[in-house]
Amino acid sequence: MHKTFIILFVIALVAFVGLNLWPGHAEEESKTNYPIQKTDAEWKAELSPEAYRILRKHDTERPNSSPLNKVKEPGDFVCAGCGQTLFQTAHKFDSGTGWPSFYQPASASAVGTTKDYKLLLPRTEVHCSRCGGHLGHVFGDGPKPTGKRYCINGAALDFEPEN
Repeated sequence: MHKTFIILFVIALVAFVGLNLWPGHAEEESKTNYPIQKTDAEWKAELSPEAYRILRKHDTERPNSSPLNKVKEPGDFVCAGCGQTLFQTAHKFDSGTGWPSFYQPASASAVGTTKDYKLLLPRTEVHCSRCGGHLGHVFGDGPKPTGKRYCINGAALDFEPEN
């Protein structure tokens, strides 16, 4: 029994590491033709290190690290990579997760989604429809009227207050 457990654990660990190192989703998405195309060097030069890591390398910021969690004033949350309006304060809510959360995007065409298997179980990744930047994930446990929770990295966004 003990040997069986160890063998199964090692197999699961190898599968988990292998899937996370497999060159798949991020590279496939980067080949998609988004309206804004830049080289990796151009993105790296234009973005802060954290925004680059999240938007271009599909990373995640630490929970409760974004000052955008506390923003409640009217305005637009735009892509830190290209400036496209993605979300609005009117659709923002406190999910308690530590990341800015919205129940819907600013428009149906503002964001796109793809399947993400990075943690083995499939999740729905959210990206900017104009530059392809990774924003976060969308889950089905949000408030009415949509029941969705767009859990977005604050470093992937800039905030533009309403005039």
